[in-house]
Amino acid sequence: MAVVGLMVRFDGGTEDQYRAVHSHTRVDENPPEGLIFHSAGPMDEGWRIIDFWESRAAFDRFLESGYGPAAQALGDQGFATQPHIEEFPVHNIIKP
Repeated sequence: MAVVGLMVRFDGGTEDQYRAVHSHTRVDENPPEGLIFHSAGPMDEGWRIIDFWESRAAFDRFLESGYGPAAQALGDQGFATQPHIEEFPVHNIIKP
């Protein structure tokens, strides 16, 4: 299986915005198909998410059916900027 890593950056993003979107998408209760690993945290410029997905297509489906509708429904409570997405290949995952 070819795994893809994605670094998603929201300039100016906050933890409150992340929690609002994360809660709205209900990823914890119902992980999207193809998601392998999800992490998120603050950075100097805003908020960063690092995910591993089974494919870029699986991630794009989540953007379309999960994140997009959440961002639209939340308005100002969600992230104020579009995500900056950087894709990278993943060659090894260690799960202790």
